[in-house]
Formats: sequence, structure tokens, C-alpha cells
Amino acid sequence: MACDIPLTEFDAESAALIEPRPGSVSGEIPEHAVICFFRDVIEQVCGDGRAEVVATFAGEYGRCELFSLKVGDRRVGVFHPGLGAPLSCGIFEEVIATGCSKFVACGGAGAVVPGLALGHVVVPDAAVRDEGTSYHYLPPSREVRADPTAVGVLSAVLDEAGVPYVVGKTWTTDAFYRETQVKIAARRGEGCITVEMEGAAFLAVARHRGVSFAQYLYAGDDVSGETWTTGTGIPPQPASTCSGCPLRPFCGSSRWPKMVNLSDARSVYVVPAIARRAGLHRCRQR
Repeated sequence: MACDIPLTEFDAESAALIEPRPGSVSGEIPEHAVICFFRDVIEQVCGDGRAEVVATFAGEYGRCELFSLKVGDRRVGVFHPGLGAPLSCGIFEEVIATGCSKFVACGGAGAVVPGLALGHVVVPDAAVRDEGTSYHYLPPSREVRADPTAVGVLSAVLDEAGVPYVVGKTWTTDAFYRETQVKIAARRGEGCITVEMEGAAFLAVARHRGVSFAQYLYAGDDVSGETWTTGTGIPPQPASTCSGCPLRPFCGSSRWPKMVNLSDARSVYVVPAIARRAGLHRCRQR
């Protein structure tokens, strides 16, 4: 029996009554931008005049700034999107309208699969749509796939830097206080490695607007066991367990168990200091 819920009523034909507007622009808008979920990292990287504010956005949520940071011979935008799919995608829409067109997001996630070491990097290639925002941008479906070209670029950056990572599916949910053991087991059974709150919606917005998007996640907490483990409570994977790790088939580097930072990653898709701080001791931003 079909589910009679509003989220299935996708309208691909009608124009929206409200379209995203550009922010208040005060400088040249970079083509590339990093969506960073960590305010302290943005302050460290962009504060005290280290980056120029080139656009501002204001609403009931407060004020959002788009920074332009010099990285090598080019400039990269950096901004905080807020938390959760509706707010994050609203700000994402406005930054797109302001002129950025190639994006990478950097954020934390919960480990759904046992053995995903704290701080280990995940590049999502698909997201289970267990949230609401994506259904207003794409027709109903269980998953949304990431752009394989963008995923390939992010993977190549990590390969070049020798950073261990996995490529796999993430579970996007609106309700982190309703991540029940039954649901976690079900998502793990369909191949999800991580759980977070924005990935599927970001992918849907990017496809709808025709912009490039991919995402770096890292395991900041663990929901794979009987209790929730956070922060430094998750031990790094020792090298001796590598061959038996359930994530080993997905691993993009033979140096998988080694806990490293991302200080050597250099790309238009990665702000080095953000990557450097993409914390080995962080939980999801709740």
C-alpha cells in the first residue's frame, strides 16, 4: 500500500515562489568553496584578517559570512552552513546564488559500522534519504548518488597525501535522538558506513542547481554498539586488526589503520588548515 505522505508529492514543473537571493557582496566571489561545520576552525583559519569577508547572509538564524581565503595561487570560499539539512541547504542555496559553483563539505559523522576508527576519513558516494529536505529537490527515492567525478577528485587528494580513507554510503537523518538500534542495524545492513544530518540534502540541492559537490566526513562518534561512544572513547584501530576489519574492502589506502592528520592535503577542494583540524577528537556537531 502506498504511503500517503506529503514528501512523496514532488513537483518538478512549478517555479518556486521564493528563489534564493545573493548575499550582500563586498568582494570577488571565489568559484570554489569549502562548507565547514566547525566554527572554531573557521576562526583559526580565517580570523584576524587571514581571510577577506566577501559576502554576508542574514536571517532569523543570525549572520553567516562567506570568507575568501588565499590557498596557493587561488582563492577559496569558506563558510559555516549551520546545522541540519533545512538550514544548511538554505545557506548553501544562497551561496550558490552569490556565485560559488564547486563545493566540498567537511564535517563529522557517527560510525555505523564497528571498526571505523576515530578520525578516519570517509568520502560518501551515496546517501540514504532519511530526512525531508532532499524530497523537495529530487523525486522520491531511497538513495541519492554523489557525483562520481567529484568523489574521484576527493579520493585522489587523499591518495596523493597518503591519508587512509573509505568510500561508501552514508545515512542522512533529521533526528539524531531517534537513531535507534533497530534503525542502525537496518542502515548497516544496506551498506551505510556513517550517519549524519545533511549529506543527502546537499547532494539533492547540488544536482537541482547544477553545481559540483562532494563531502569529506570523519568518524567522530560511534553508534555501532549497544551504547553511544563519543570523542576519545573510540580507540584507534591497531595495524594488527587491519586484515579483519569489516571496512577493509572499502579502504582507499594500504595505510588504512594509521591515524594521521590531513596537513599534507592540497587541493582547490580542501583548505589545508581546516583539513588539519578535521578533528581526531571531535564528535558530530550537535
